[in-house]
Amino acid sequence: MTAPMLQEPFMQRALLTAGFLGPLCGLLGVFVTARRMAFFSDTVAHSALAGVAAGLAMGLDPSWPMVAVSLIVALLILWLKERTELLTDTIMALLMSGFMAAGVVGFSLLKGFRAELHRYLFGDILSVGPMDVWLAFGVFVGVMVLLFAQLSPLTLLTAHEDLAHVSGLRIRRLNLAFVVVLTLVVAMSIRLLGIVLVTSLLVIPPATARNLACNLRQEICLSVLVGFCGGVGGVLLSYQFDLPCGPTIVLTCVGLFLISLGFQQVRLQRHREVLS
Repeated sequence: MTAPMLQEPFMQRALLTAGFLGPLCGLLGVFVTARRMAFFSDTVAHSALAGVAAGLAMGLDPSWPMVAVSLIVALLILWLKERTELLTDTIMALLMSGFMAAGVVGFSLLKGFRAELHRYLFGDILSVGPMDVWLAFGVFVGVMVLLFAQLSPLTLLTAHEDLAHVSGLRIRRLNLAFVVVLTLVVAMSIRLLGIVLVTSLLVIPPATARNLACNLRQEICLSVLVGFCGGVGGVLLSYQFDLPCGPTIVLTCVGLFLISLGFQQVRLQRHREVLS
């Protein structure tokens, strides 16, 4: 069954896209979870619905308005955080509610786009075209190069922001760059998992890696590996059992997390036995 499956062009594109974006989300997720920014990515993803509706209303490919709205929301979060006394989670909840409501209203005014709404809410990686694959590849290479070039400053910033400031790092610029990169990856990954599920690919792989890793380097490598296995494995399983692709990717990642949890418990039990 695997060989005929891989001969299908749409499956080849889906597997390549999952192979690029899964590891990328896994890598970013290490820093997202350490910096407690999971709600930030969720806000950006849900707000992107307004961009999808705007793109369809203007007769454009929704991908570009979706990215534009996601960036606007991300920058608004930073701007309101600096200019107001509102708590960050309050700002994110406010923007997510407003932009998602605008997206729902926009779709209610459009006729004949129900399938598009379902596609962007729950993902439809099997429909990606050649241009989407090349775009995913470009984002993968660009973000990987940028992250590894700034890995030490970003790690210090994540571990201790005050120490990073004392060390002379440009905190504001580094935070802005990370937010922009995270927003672009989240917007790209909506085609993979959909608005509802996209945050899971940023959270589950690093959580799985943390159960097994002994240091940050191991956590990064394992998170990238879990992101790849969850993305590619989920696409293969969805085709094999005729299941929706996005949720299958998430459940594959959850399965890997449960396996890692079992290994962690075994390791802890052995450690207790050694101490006793």
